[in-house]
Amino acid sequence: MAFSTRRGGWARSLLPFSTNPKSKLTRKSRRRFSLRDFIFANFFTIGLAISLFFFFIVILRYGVPRPISSHFKSRAGGGGGGGGPSRFSKPTRKPSIRKVPSNDAVLKSVVDITTKDLYDKIEFSDVDGGPWKQGWRVSYKGNEWDSEKLKIFVVPHSHNDPGWKLTVEEYYERQSRHILDTIVDTLSKDVRRKFIWEEMSYLERWWRDSSESKRESFINLVKNGQLEIVGGGWVMNDEANSHYFAIIEQIAEGNRWLNDTIGVVPKNSWAIDPFGYSPTMAYLLRRMGFENMLIHRTHYELKKELSLHKNLEYTWRQSWDAEETTDIFVHMMPFYSYDVPHTCGPEPAICCQFDFARSHNFGYELCPWGEHPVETNQENVQERALKILDQYKKKSTLYRTNTLLVPLGDDFRYVTTDEAEAQFRNYQMLFDYINSNPSLNAEAKFGTLEDYFQTLREEADRVNYSLPGEVGSGQIGGFPSLSGDFFTYADRQQDYWSGYYVSRPFFKAVDRVLEQTLRATEMMMALLLGYCQRAQCEKLPMGFSHKLTAARRNLALFQHHDGVTGTAKDHVVQDYGNRMHASLQDLQVFMSKSIEVLLGIRHEKLDQNPSQFESEQVRSKYDAQPVHKAISAREGTYHSVVIFNPSEQTREEVVMVIVNRPDVTVLDSNWTCVQSQISPELQHDKSKIFTGKHRVHWKVSVPAMGLQTYYIANGFAGCEKAKPARLKLFSESNSLTCPTPYVCSKAEGDVAEIRNQHQTLTFDVSHGLLQKISFKDSSQNVVGEEIGMYSSSGGAYLFKPDGDAQPIIEAGGQMVITEGHLMQEVYSYPRTAWEKAPISHSTRIYNGDNTIQEFLIEKEYHVELLGSDFNNRELIVRYKTDIDNKKIFYSDLNGFQMSRRETYAKIPLQGNYYPMPSLAFMQGSNGQRFSVHTRQSLGVASLKEGWLEIMLDRRLVRDDGRGLGQGVMDNRPMNVVFHILVESNISSSSSSVSNHFPLSPSLLSHRVGAHLNYPLHAFVAKKAQELSSAQPPPRSFSPLAAPLPCDLHIVGFKVPRPLKYSQQPLEDSRFVLILQRYHWDSSYCRKGRSHCISVADEPVNLFYMFKGLAVLNARATSLNLLHDDTEMLGYPEQFADVAQEGHVLIAPMEIQAYKLELRPHQ
Repeated sequence: MAFSTRRGGWARSLLPFSTNPKSKLTRKSRRRFSLRDFIFANFFTIGLAISLFFFFIVILRYGVPRPISSHFKSRAGGGGGGGGPSRFSKPTRKPSIRKVPSNDAVLKSVVDITTKDLYDKIEFSDVDGGPWKQGWRVSYKGNEWDSEKLKIFVVPHSHNDPGWKLTVEEYYERQSRHILDTIVDTLSKDVRRKFIWEEMSYLERWWRDSSESKRESFINLVKNGQLEIVGGGWVMNDEANSHYFAIIEQIAEGNRWLNDTIGVVPKNSWAIDPFGYSPTMAYLLRRMGFENMLIHRTHYELKKELSLHKNLEYTWRQSWDAEETTDIFVHMMPFYSYDVPHTCGPEPAICCQFDFARSHNFGYELCPWGEHPVETNQENVQERALKILDQYKKKSTLYRTNTLLVPLGDDFRYVTTDEAEAQFRNYQMLFDYINSNPSLNAEAKFGTLEDYFQTLREEADRVNYSLPGEVGSGQIGGFPSLSGDFFTYADRQQDYWSGYYVSRPFFKAVDRVLEQTLRATEMMMALLLGYCQRAQCEKLPMGFSHKLTAARRNLALFQHHDGVTGTAKDHVVQDYGNRMHASLQDLQVFMSKSIEVLLGIRHEKLDQNPSQFESEQVRSKYDAQPVHKAISAREGTYHSVVIFNPSEQTREEVVMVIVNRPDVTVLDSNWTCVQSQISPELQHDKSKIFTGKHRVHWKVSVPAMGLQTYYIANGFAGCEKAKPARLKLFSESNSLTCPTPYVCSKAEGDVAEIRNQHQTLTFDVSHGLLQKISFKDSSQNVVGEEIGMYSSSGGAYLFKPDGDAQPIIEAGGQMVITEGHLMQEVYSYPRTAWEKAPISHSTRIYNGDNTIQEFLIEKEYHVELLGSDFNNRELIVRYKTDIDNKKIFYSDLNGFQMSRRETYAKIPLQGNYYPMPSLAFMQGSNGQRFSVHTRQSLGVASLKEGWLEIMLDRRLVRDDGRGLGQGVMDNRPMNVVFHILVESNISSSSSSVSNHFPLSPSLLSHRVGAHLNYPLHAFVAKKAQELSSAQPPPRSFSPLAAPLPCDLHIVGFKVPRPLKYSQQPLEDSRFVLILQRYHWDSSYCRKGRSHCISVADEPVNLFYMFKGLAVLNARATSLNLLHDDTEMLGYPEQFADVAQEGHVLIAPMEIQAYKLELRPHQ
């Protein structure tokens, strides 16, 4: 792409060059005018004079600079952290004007490569390339290394999955503990040996078991640079299904343990096994102080295209970053796998001969190409060394620099000392031969990622590798800039890894419930410690801190790329499930006790006594659906219901609890009557749709981050009872009987409608499906809901459909329409070819002034893909709308940002499926937008004009050949919930079809998503109270001085180390607040529909955020809480300055972390 370069031509090659990495230049000012072209081309002396002039100005202003290479010196502590300058450091400048960035700023990056451009260009023809099947026959001239010798870093590694075919504990006992022992023993024998380690879950476990001397040896190896901790997260997380909250949590948990225990902070990320890559990860790592990333599993055609143009190393920039503040350097591995046959060079049959663990002694698979490793000795060393050097040189031609990375490892390698010695001994002989022959123009040695990236950066500093017209990056010269994501991954032929977006959807849902419960618990703990500064109050959090750490780590563990992906063996899934279930129970007990403190009910002995409250939703075991606790309201008694709002704004919302008896009344905490509605509870059972219990709906108002109490009473005089809904029933067999005390009628006609003040929903009665939505301005949208199934031959990873999905709903079935003043619902138990339908579903709309709910449609699908009838079937729901989206849609990445998706005819159906962690929407040429929010990650596609299709569950008998060794047959009954939003824009915006940048959700859409992902938490008193006894005082808790702006989201508010809380000095700032500012599409209605008081264009001050609490010692920090130099993280320079004054200066899309101290006002 012909964008201007800032480092081409003469001036670059002769003068020292440094760029301010946080340059505030806009792209417009970088466009080179013809006059400047003329000057650069013809007047070298002018360039030299100007350069010298600026050079002297810089000398006068900043003093004599250190050599450029000093930026690249390893920080103290070799493999990891310590002090020393970061390579993102820069001279201090005067603070610029403090202005809160506007939401309307144009958020578009300028880059050399976008993944959309690559997809447009590539033909996806899968040409056989010979020995490198997915590439071509690589060759070289031989003179490429004459001026700059080839520097080869062989990086030994062992990929340890925290759960896959075995549980994390089984792997630890059988392999990982021995691997870590082996590393310490073999590296200690020879300082030339190196190794990298990624997963802290295993390292922390080993650390607990290890002797003092072993620990000391480990620390010494890290400090002297032989052993580097890369990534340092609890796990190597998935990047398709994981939510950004959980990604931050898992990296921070690992990094914090590492820093506390060993005293290092990682700066290089290593992600060789996630199945596709998200730019969200690049952003989060950059804001955690990481400098370089390594990735591997991207589409094989994309690897080939990047290899052909030497673009496998690039700077990854966020699509919305116009100022280059998110740039991070990336190395992409070029070949099929990360095993030894596919890492030394393009010819696996040769590379396999240099995997010395594949000799007969060690039990690994022998080389499938027939030629096996042979021990290196003085007789064969020349022939062997030249053979592998030929591979190294061929691989080197795919990259721009003459610094080469060669990983040496595989899954669970280096288990025994003999195995490790075989690799180290043989390779050292090969290196010694290569290094003792200068005519080879090569130097080979063991290295870490840090050794590689440091050497590469030094070379890129000396030699200009930029191409003419390349935009590149201010972070590092010589490489292209790229934006976009790497989904959907294909490793060969038409094998697209889109199945794992949906595999084990039950546990993908539990993952999000644990996430939101952990976030709410952390918030409650911080509020409890902030407000109640007495010893009694500290006992509860400190006593709970071990369970809190376990919950953080169980959530973190499930983010592993075989956890949340649903790609582990059945018993491993069960292990993950049990861990998450235990943590959920623990967190709910803590929250129920915290309520008592925050509401002032009691402070004493909470750590010893059971709570008066319990969670309104309970789970009997790890794989059971949550059940609403039924309140048994006897005559003359009442039950307290306490609701916690984990949002930053007051929540006005219609809520629901289950009661055993219908004659109840709802009261607020002042004992004032609240209007309520009663309707029968329904279930997925054709012969018994009504359970005999009842749903009570009423509207609540709960303060931001606060608590509100309501009472469900029976026999309270002076208040009308909950108003029964009217029911309409449809059943071909007339098997539905009207439950008491309701009035029922028969649904007449072919269509049925439910409506609120904004929209009317029309259903086809015989099929029970939503047909269209009509609005009060008389506009309408066809929705055309369809439920279908693919026949399929894939497995846990791969989606391999046999043709298109076929509709499964037949005419007939049963339908219950509930019409009430707060909630209206159409429930359908459809007729299908099977006696027991695999799905039933409810469609609800709400009436509630000032609620977000009044604008949305709630869809709840109950899915039971159980039994052999559904083997090799994949269940979908499809909305066949009349929106002319040209098969372009937008899906989110990790709940953080949107990505533009386009359906390509040159790619098979399964390759046009994409991850949908929380949102997908289509937009028409008239600005109409159809959005579906989900509360768990699934897969989504738009296979025809106006269609949006979402996969709900999959059941597959066969293994798909990716190592798991089983299908996916452990389906559980589960509920999938969507919130659907139809919006029309109020101002013309550029056509979404021609705009290649992602669109942002509207402000209303952001709020709908936040309410679905961070629901209200309800707690019910375990015992009923007598109405005749004294009424309790009003009980509520409202900690914020004012709600935060609508586009400012609290990602987390917590005390990272509750156990050390009382020992830490106040100067340590024991609390952490993490904020995110949404970017929203301002061409959609803002205030009227999303009930926003303010947006973050207006400044926020942390010092005045809480009622009755002083905020002290506020300071900016990295997202892993380990770096306080925020400029090295890419933030604007004034972020840290203004944070000390309490000001929040946050641009749209950014996430920022603050450390603070809280004290009650005296």
